Amino acid sequence: MSEDVWAESDTSPDAIESALRELLRARHAANHALAPARVLNLVVIVDREWKGEIANRLERVGRYHASRTLLCAVEEGRRTIDATAVMEYDEPKDGLGVMHEQVEIDIGPVHLDRLDTIVDPVLVSELPTVVWAPHGHERAVEALAGMIDVMLLDSDDLEPAAALDRAADALRSSYVVDLAWLRTTPWRERLAASFDPAFRRPFLERFSGLAVRHRDTSASSALLLAGWLASRLHWAPVPLRSAGRGGLRGIAGRSGDHSQVDVTLELAQQESPGLAGVTVSCPSGFSLSLDRAQGGLCARQHSADGDEKVFQVLGASRGEAGILGEGVRQALLRDPTYGPALVAAQAFCPV
Repeated sequence: MSEDVWAESDTSPDAIESALRELLRARHAANHALAPARVLNLVVIVDREWKGEIANRLERVGRYHASRTLLCAVEEGRRTIDATAVMEYDEPKDGLGVMHEQVEIDIGPVHLDRLDTIVDPVLVSELPTVVWAPHGHERAVEALAGMIDVMLLDSDDLEPAAALDRAADALRSSYVVDLAWLRTTPWRERLAASFDPAFRRPFLERFSGLAVRHRDTSASSALLLAGWLASRLHWAPVPLRSAGRGGLRGIAGRSGDHSQVDVTLELAQQESPGLAGVTVSCPSGFSLSLDRAQGGLCARQHSADGDEKVFQVLGASRGEAGILGEGVRQALLRDPTYGPALVAAQAFCPV
């Protein structure tokens, strides 16, 4: 990977935009086979002392880099703007090459209320704009509200009730990509696939139990998975109660009859964020458990006649390093199941 770099202290948004144009002009003049990526803007707002960590996460998104990334680092006491612009590209051997632009802008708290006037001139016009503020900075997010197309957030960053309320509020004005929701993707895919065969579909209307096992920092992911099942199977969730050892337990009514589903969220010890396992069960004695295992998930199925089958469900998640890249990719897509799952997850939240 090659790169062209520009940097300036005590600069202005117009100077940054002009520098980007000049970098693009000079590189394209040197090699006509290079063209700028023009798909997505990504604006990231971080605390200055954590800029390196977030920059490292952005470097690991693989081929899902935004076309132009603006990393706004907020430093206490700063009153001027410093900026660095980097244009990255691979020299093409055959065909066209693509250039990605990354801009780091050091700002202070005094700039947050008018961050839109700093960011707007630097964005590529007419492209969708994604905003991610992993360290809060609500003032900055509010200032950018008029230009946000997609809000990237992580509901596992906060206490579940506050995190899900924040996501629901963001969903009213923009499309939301929730990293906590993306952590449940392999579990949702494999659960859905497990009950896709026609002979298994009747079990979906007979579930009497749901247990979700999760890391202690991933309660929102667990609630979203439970909310997904509730929204898809038309359950009526009620707030869960403490069940000891950090777990939660409650019920969900099932539409069409007077039966109930026991819902349990349990803590599990694991290094990576997200879920550790999920079990669905029926009164007949049928149950299916999926648990993390090397190379995929370990499935354990109990049938009504007492037989047990254990097998490997191949295909693992992208891991935590790949979650952010998937979040950037999802900004270009639309998932109609997240909103209903979020509403149900809020209903499951303890009061």
